[in-house]
Amino acid sequence: MAPERETATRERATSGATAASRSRARLDQPRPPRRRILPEWDPESFGRLSERVARFLGTGRFIVWMTVVIILWVVWNVSAPSGLRFDEYPFIFLTLMLSLQASYAAPLILLAQNRQDDRDRVNLEQDRKQNERSIADTEYLTREIAALRIGLGEVATRDWIRSELQDVLRDLEERQNGHHPDRGVFPADRPSGRDVHDR
Repeated sequence: MAPERETATRERATSGATAASRSRARLDQPRPPRRRILPEWDPESFGRLSERVARFLGTGRFIVWMTVVIILWVVWNVSAPSGLRFDEYPFIFLTLMLSLQASYAAPLILLAQNRQDDRDRVNLEQDRKQNERSIADTEYLTREIAALRIGLGEVATRDWIRSELQDVLRDLEERQNGHHPDRGVFPADRPSGRDVHDR
Protein backbone atom coordinates (compact mmCIF):
# COMPACT_ATOMS: atom_id res chain seq x y z
CA MET A 1 0.00 0.00 0.00
CA ALA A 2 2.75 2.42 0.92
CA PRO A 3 4.76 1.87 -2.32
CA GLU A 4 1.67 2.63 -4.44
CA ARG A 5 1.08 5.84 -2.53
CA GLU A 6 4.71 6.80 -2.96
CA THR A 7 4.67 6.28 -6.76
CA ALA A 8 1.43 8.25 -7.07
CA THR A 9 2.98 11.10 -5.11
CA ARG A 10 6.00 11.08 -7.38
CA GLU A 11 3.85 11.14 -10.53
CA ARG A 12 1.85 14.08 -9.18
CA ALA A 13 5.06 15.91 -8.29
CA THR A 14 6.58 15.50 -11.76
CA SER A 15 3.37 16.38 -13.65
CA GLY A 16 1.91 19.84 -13.97
CA ALA A 17 3.29 23.32 -14.35
CA THR A 18 5.79 23.05 -11.51
CA ALA A 19 7.58 19.96 -12.88
CA ALA A 20 10.56 21.99 -14.05
CA SER A 21 11.07 23.53 -10.62
CA ARG A 22 10.77 20.18 -8.82
CA SER A 23 13.18 18.16 -10.97
CA ARG A 24 16.28 19.26 -9.13
CA ALA A 25 19.31 17.05 -8.57
CA ARG A 26 18.89 14.90 -5.51
CA LEU A 27 21.71 15.01 -3.00
CA ASP A 28 21.07 11.55 -1.56
CA GLN A 29 21.82 9.79 -4.86
CA PRO A 30 25.05 9.65 -6.86
CA ARG A 31 25.28 11.92 -9.85
CA PRO A 32 24.86 10.10 -13.16
CA PRO A 33 28.12 9.85 -15.10
CA ARG A 34 28.58 12.58 -17.68
CA ARG A 35 30.20 11.97 -21.00
CA ARG A 36 33.50 13.71 -21.44
CA ILE A 37 35.00 14.89 -24.66
CA LEU A 38 38.59 14.47 -23.46
CA PRO A 39 39.89 10.98 -22.66
CA GLU A 40 40.25 10.04 -19.01
CA TRP A 41 43.28 8.34 -17.49
CA ASP A 42 44.49 7.30 -14.10
CA PRO A 43 47.24 9.73 -13.03
CA GLU A 44 48.90 7.10 -10.84
CA SER A 45 49.21 4.50 -13.60
CA PHE A 46 50.31 7.20 -16.06
CA GLY A 47 52.96 8.32 -13.58
CA ARG A 48 54.19 4.74 -13.13
CA LEU A 49 54.40 4.36 -16.91
CA SER A 50 56.37 7.60 -17.19
CA GLU A 51 58.79 6.40 -14.51
CA ARG A 52 59.34 3.13 -16.37
CA VAL A 53 59.96 4.98 -19.63
CA ALA A 54 62.31 7.46 -17.91
CA ARG A 55 64.23 4.59 -16.31
CA PHE A 56 64.57 2.89 -19.70
CA LEU A 57 65.69 6.14 -21.36
CA GLY A 58 68.41 6.50 -18.75
CA THR A 59 69.97 3.11 -19.40
CA GLY A 60 72.85 2.15 -21.65
CA ARG A 61 70.61 -0.37 -23.42
CA PHE A 62 68.44 2.46 -24.80
CA ILE A 63 71.50 4.35 -26.06
CA VAL A 64 72.86 1.19 -27.75
CA TRP A 65 69.51 0.39 -29.40
CA MET A 66 69.02 3.97 -30.54
CA THR A 67 72.53 4.02 -32.02
CA VAL A 68 71.90 0.72 -33.82
CA VAL A 69 68.60 2.01 -35.27
CA ILE A 70 70.18 5.26 -36.47
CA ILE A 71 73.14 3.43 -38.08
CA LEU A 72 70.79 0.97 -39.83
CA TRP A 73 68.57 3.86 -40.93
CA VAL A 74 71.51 5.78 -42.45
CA VAL A 75 73.13 2.71 -44.02
CA TRP A 76 69.83 1.59 -45.56
CA ASN A 77 69.01 5.01 -46.97
CA VAL A 78 72.52 5.44 -48.40
CA SER A 79 73.29 1.98 -49.78
CA ALA A 80 69.86 0.55 -50.69
CA PRO A 81 68.48 0.80 -54.22
CA SER A 82 66.81 4.13 -54.88
CA GLY A 83 63.34 2.58 -55.11
CA LEU A 84 63.62 1.11 -51.57
CA ARG A 85 64.96 4.23 -49.87
CA PHE A 86 62.39 6.02 -47.72
CA ASP A 87 64.57 8.89 -46.43
CA GLU A 88 67.07 10.50 -48.77
CA TYR A 89 70.40 12.09 -47.80
CA PRO A 90 69.41 15.07 -45.65
CA PHE A 91 67.54 12.46 -43.55
CA ILE A 92 64.64 14.79 -42.80
CA PHE A 93 62.40 11.94 -41.64
CA LEU A 94 65.12 10.70 -39.25
CA THR A 95 65.46 14.23 -37.84
CA LEU A 96 61.69 14.39 -37.41
CA MET A 97 61.61 11.02 -35.61
CA LEU A 98 64.44 12.00 -33.27
CA SER A 99 62.75 15.34 -32.51
CA LEU A 100 59.48 13.53 -31.82
CA GLN A 101 61.24 11.08 -29.51
CA ALA A 102 62.95 13.94 -27.65
CA SER A 103 59.72 15.93 -27.36
CA TYR A 104 58.04 12.95 -25.65
CA ALA A 105 61.06 11.92 -23.59
CA ALA A 106 61.59 15.32 -21.93
CA PRO A 107 58.08 15.63 -20.37
CA LEU A 108 58.13 11.98 -19.30
CA ILE A 109 61.47 12.51 -17.56
CA LEU A 110 60.15 15.69 -15.90
CA LEU A 111 57.03 13.86 -14.73
CA ALA A 112 59.15 11.06 -13.28
CA GLN A 113 61.34 13.64 -11.52
CA ASN A 114 58.27 15.37 -10.08
CA ARG A 115 56.99 12.07 -8.72
CA GLN A 116 60.41 11.37 -7.21
CA ASP A 117 60.42 14.84 -5.64
CA ASP A 118 57.00 14.17 -4.12
CA ARG A 119 58.25 10.86 -2.71
CA ASP A 120 61.37 12.53 -1.33
CA ARG A 121 59.23 15.23 0.30
CA VAL A 122 57.04 12.61 1.98
CA ASN A 123 60.13 10.68 3.13
CA LEU A 124 61.71 13.86 4.52
CA GLU A 125 58.52 14.68 6.39
CA GLN A 126 58.42 11.18 7.88
CA ASP A 127 62.11 11.42 8.82
CA ARG A 128 61.48 14.79 10.48
CA LYS A 129 58.60 13.37 12.51
CA GLN A 130 60.72 10.36 13.46
CA ASN A 131 63.56 12.65 14.56
CA GLU A 132 61.13 14.70 16.66
CA ARG A 133 59.88 11.52 18.34
CA SER A 134 63.46 10.37 18.95
CA ILE A 135 64.38 13.74 20.49
CA ALA A 136 61.29 13.65 22.71
CA ASP A 137 62.11 10.09 23.81
CA THR A 138 65.73 11.07 24.52
CA GLU A 139 64.63 14.05 26.61
CA TYR A 140 62.20 11.86 28.54
CA LEU A 141 64.90 9.25 29.22
CA THR A 142 67.32 11.98 30.29
CA ARG A 143 64.78 13.31 32.80
CA GLU A 144 64.13 9.79 34.07
CA ILE A 145 67.88 9.13 34.52
CA ALA A 146 68.26 12.42 36.39
CA ALA A 147 65.35 11.49 38.65
CA LEU A 148 66.90 8.07 39.27
CA ARG A 149 70.23 9.69 40.17
CA ILE A 150 68.51 12.01 42.63
CA GLY A 151 66.65 9.04 44.07
CA LEU A 152 69.83 6.96 44.31
CA GLY A 153 71.52 9.75 46.24
CA GLU A 154 69.31 8.87 49.21
CA VAL A 155 69.67 5.07 48.92
CA ALA A 156 72.26 3.21 50.93
CA THR A 157 74.98 1.82 48.71
CA ARG A 158 77.01 -1.32 49.31
CA ASP A 159 80.18 0.61 50.14
CA TRP A 160 78.37 2.80 52.66
CA ILE A 161 76.81 -0.23 54.39
CA ARG A 162 80.20 -1.95 54.43
CA SER A 163 81.86 1.10 56.02
CA GLU A 164 79.10 1.34 58.62
CA LEU A 165 79.44 -2.34 59.49
CA GLN A 166 83.22 -1.93 59.77
CA ASP A 167 82.71 1.04 62.12
CA VAL A 168 80.32 -0.97 64.29
CA LEU A 169 82.73 -3.94 64.30
CA ARG A 170 85.64 -1.70 65.28
CA ASP A 171 83.58 -0.14 68.11
CA LEU A 172 82.60 -3.56 69.39
CA GLU A 173 86.22 -4.73 69.33
CA GLU A 174 87.35 -1.64 71.20
CA ARG A 175 84.60 -2.15 73.78
CA GLN A 176 85.70 -5.69 74.29
CA ASN A 177 89.30 -4.61 74.81
CA GLY A 178 88.17 -1.96 77.27
CA HIS A 179 89.75 1.20 75.89
CA HIS A 180 86.96 2.91 73.99
CA PRO A 181 87.21 6.73 73.99
CA ASP A 182 83.41 7.23 74.05
CA ARG A 183 82.62 4.67 76.71
CA GLY A 184 79.17 6.02 77.58
CA VAL A 185 77.87 6.27 73.99
CA PHE A 186 76.72 3.24 72.03
CA PRO A 187 78.14 3.17 68.50
CA ALA A 188 74.68 3.22 66.92
CA ASP A 189 73.79 6.41 68.88
CA ARG A 190 76.90 8.21 67.74
CA PRO A 191 76.43 10.26 64.49
CA SER A 192 78.55 8.76 61.75
CA GLY A 193 78.41 7.55 58.20
CA ARG A 194 76.96 9.24 55.17
CA ASP A 195 74.79 11.74 57.02
CA VAL A 196 77.79 13.21 58.80
CA HIS A 197 79.80 13.45 55.60
CA ASP A 198 76.84 14.91 53.70
CA ARG A 199 76.49 17.65 56.25
